[in-house]
Amino acid sequence: MSHYKKLYNKMKNNPRDVRFQSIDKLLTKKGGFTRKDPGSGSSHYTYSHPDLVDIITIPKDKPIKPIYIKKALEAFDIVNEDF
Repeated sequence: MSHYKKLYNKMKNNPRDVRFQSIDKLLTKKGGFTRKDPGSGSSHYTYSHPDLVDIITIPKDKPIKPIYIKKALEAFDIVNEDF
């Protein structure tokens, strides 16, 4: 099992205990998403993909709420159907 598959399964099974670096790595390295850094005064990073209309938003501050992780994984599933 690859490193990214293990990381994905860990997040899917426990979306409450996910670090920002982990979800960022999965989306940008394996998912093909592009990250846009937050503007001044914001702490939310945005992720976009050419195949998706929606933009994913994830806060960098801890704790990251599970709803952000679930939405990011749903978008990852849509883009990477064969993963």
